[in-house]
Amino acid sequence: DKEVQDFLVTEIHKHYPADAILAEENNLRHSVTDGKVWVLDPIDGTVNFIVQRDYFAILIAYYEDGLGQFGLIYDVINDRLFHGGGIFDVYMNDELLSPYQDKPLSRSLIGGNSGMYAQNEHGIRDFIQQSLGLRVYGGAGISMGYVLTGKLMAYFSYLQPWDYAAAKILGDKLGYVLLTLDGNEPDFTHRQKVMFVPKVKLALIKKAIS
Repeated sequence: DKEVQDFLVTEIHKHYPADAILAEENNLRHSVTDGKVWVLDPIDGTVNFIVQRDYFAILIAYYEDGLGQFGLIYDVINDRLFHGGGIFDVYMNDELLSPYQDKPLSRSLIGGNSGMYAQNEHGIRDFIQQSLGLRVYGGAGISMGYVLTGKLMAYFSYLQPWDYAAAKILGDKLGYVLLTLDGNEPDFTHRQKVMFVPKVKLALIKKAIS
């Protein structure tokens, strides 16, 4: 993690020396609301990387005064790069991704944190049991990439800012929102329980997990 992050920070500062960093390692904790800020997760899904050599990603997001400009999710093993957001269209490599296509919950899969599901936090298990089932991949970036491609309808987990910063920007362009389970904007300062869900399903989901 530290070696990858050091490489990313060095390359960013080589080209943008005045920009700030919010990142997982080395206590780099700059507020995304303060100027030009890169948000980095050098290896999202570290345990997966160590044990499986799969289901991990590099996450990069760029914010200006709190506004997301673009996000990057790189699925290393499968060489899939999700990129775009802000003024940019969202692609997976060279494939333009379509906005969320509505379908019934009963014909959808949901991604999530196994502990939150087991404890039925906010009624998440009850909600997911109305779908085709839960999928747990152990990496936020990979899971939210599956949301962006329609393989999952939604994703619920307990995440740090660097886990969700990129997907939040990418998803907004495709009709998704990333909010806390209480329906508020995440604060980008500490770990929070969040949901990454289609905007058109937000009212239904908020009612189900209230």
